[in-house]
Amino acid sequence: MTQVTDHGGGIHSIKVPIPDNPLGHTLVHLVDTDRGPVLIDTGWDDPEAWDTLTEGLGSLGVAVTDIHGMVITHHHPDHHGLSGQVREVSGAWIAMHAADTEVVRRTRASEPATWLTYLSVKLAAAGAPEEHLAPLLAARTSGRMRTLPGLRAAIPDREIVPGELLDLAGRRLRAIWTPGHTPGHVCLHLEEDHPAGLPGRGRLFSGDHLLPGISPHIGLYEDPDDTTVTDPLGDYLDSLERIGRLGVAEVLPAHQHAFTDAAGRVRELLDHHEERLTGLLALLAEPLTPWQLAERMVWNRPWEQIPHGSRSIAISEAEAHLRRLVKLGRAEAVNSDPVTYVAV
Repeated sequence: MTQVTDHGGGIHSIKVPIPDNPLGHTLVHLVDTDRGPVLIDTGWDDPEAWDTLTEGLGSLGVAVTDIHGMVITHHHPDHHGLSGQVREVSGAWIAMHAADTEVVRRTRASEPATWLTYLSVKLAAAGAPEEHLAPLLAARTSGRMRTLPGLRAAIPDREIVPGELLDLAGRRLRAIWTPGHTPGHVCLHLEEDHPAGLPGRGRLFSGDHLLPGISPHIGLYEDPDDTTVTDPLGDYLDSLERIGRLGVAEVLPAHQHAFTDAAGRVRELLDHHEERLTGLLALLAEPLTPWQLAERMVWNRPWEQIPHGSRSIAISEAEAHLRRLVKLGRAEAVNSDPVTYVAV
């Protein structure tokens, strides 16, 4: 399979594999600039991913030592994972939105046991059964969680400021803050004519925010020390509408493939979430915990086939939808131990 795609105008993408993940790969984009090549995202910190990235760069006549900088759309390990290794080899800078840089700093500073304790308490409050909590409690005492990805991710040395052009010599790449998938997710608007003459306002590096055939995971922003009641789904829907108004000619996402008609895809995703919220309200005709709601929600496979770690992610997504319904005044919490919600 071809790992490198030429998108024209000094833009290439490299398919960097994600180990043991149905997404398959991250599309790492290489942007030519007057000061040297810049990567948008880097891929998972894994030997096969590193080899694929370096081989893909080599096929374009670029060595890792040539990399001038890295612009990271968000902190997840399939995007930020190899940044530290690239910087170590090349001396390149790493840029990220401040909100996600704070997640990286907090993760590096925290002991895994602290995180597991927080997650166990949170899942118990959401109605998770003992058999789901038991592996988390066991991992807390075993120490094996120290090998999880992201625990020692590189700390960025530049801040992506929303609305501003990035410092890329000879290119016009503007940062757009698009929270939802993470608190500091950014899309990057290349304000240059499309090289194939497609109508529209340039191209968009969309990270995980806008994908052609997947609705990205929207869960809660996890910060054990912050009691602010955030609304990630509301943030995501607002961000989608902003992106839809840009009128870009083409979208270059971090997964799947490049596509046109961004506005049409935005409408599909807005409709999808409205339909999902309506369906959840029907389920909440009776009081349900977030765990009970997640069990009844439609996923890409039956609940019985969803593995342990993915169930925890599903609970977070259910809670994000519940928070949205509460904020809209369409649901309310009626109990706290565990928390239970009902439509109003």
